[in-house]
Amino acid sequence: MPKHPLPTALTASVLFALLAMPSLASEKLVLYTSQPNSDAQQTVDAFRAAHPDVEVEWVRDGTTQLMTRLRSELSAGVSNPDVLLIADSMTMESLKREGHLQAYLSPEREVYADELYDPEGYYYGTKLITTGIVYNTGAERQPQSWQELTQPEYAGQVTMPSPLYSGAALIHMASIEAHPELGEGYFDALQANRTEAQGGNGGVFNAVAAGSKPYGIVVDFLPIREAAKGSPVAFVFPEEGVSAVTEPVAIMQSARNLEAAQKFVDFVLSREGQELVSEQGYLPAHPEVTPPEGFPARDDIVLMPLDTQNALAREAELKQRFGDLFGS
Repeated sequence: MPKHPLPTALTASVLFALLAMPSLASEKLVLYTSQPNSDAQQTVDAFRAAHPDVEVEWVRDGTTQLMTRLRSELSAGVSNPDVLLIADSMTMESLKREGHLQAYLSPEREVYADELYDPEGYYYGTKLITTGIVYNTGAERQPQSWQELTQPEYAGQVTMPSPLYSGAALIHMASIEAHPELGEGYFDALQANRTEAQGGNGGVFNAVAAGSKPYGIVVDFLPIREAAKGSPVAFVFPEEGVSAVTEPVAIMQSARNLEAAQKFVDFVLSREGQELVSEQGYLPAHPEVTPPEGFPARDDIVLMPLDTQNALAREAELKQRFGDLFGS
């Protein structure tokens, strides 16, 4: 029996309907992030609620480990992620210089302070994770400045994370040394006062919370979050100012799903995305979003300026000097 072809008009309408089906038009986004697992899942869930047409595959690890993986992939001629959401701007600046990122001028950037994003749109800060002073509430003193930690009364009683392991600690060291009142001699003074260096911020916080060291240098959210749960700690934003990592977001140069990647950048910078940051217990980068409980008003926090390009150029030097002072 002879087959009869469908009329041309009907064929066109069927094809149009098939192409318009959501299941066939859905996008897939690959995200590499250094956020904690629970935060990463919340971020992805909130993004998908706003963009249900975008499927998200995400990989989570520490920034150092994630960059080792990414660079290995790039060396092999493979680039898996479309978008990155990782701890610090120095890493992003390095990737930008190497040509691995692409610029995107997100319309959401207009409300942000200039220092929170790359002027060409290669990466955008999404939060402020500051480094300040934590003390055990049973301690004898309540330090309010960085200089206090170098005084004899604090000898052997202070612990801090190492820039050899922590990106936030590396940025903190660069910011402190660029500060006119502190400078390059500050870490020498800490070493002379028998300050102890250890791996990451988690170890510092645990030591202070347990009382084995009454004072510490640490990222803000750990003591602020745990103090609200009853931990015997208090966090101080020192009077000279605080350093900050901004957990920037960026689109890879080789992104296969560019439209989905741009949607993700817009979302995490949007008011909705920034309110999620606050709900997670972090200081939002968006100036109009209320900080979480336990944080002072944004205007009361003094941020130390950071020359990201200069800090990146000095990275090896900073790490070498820290290792010489405090050991590896």
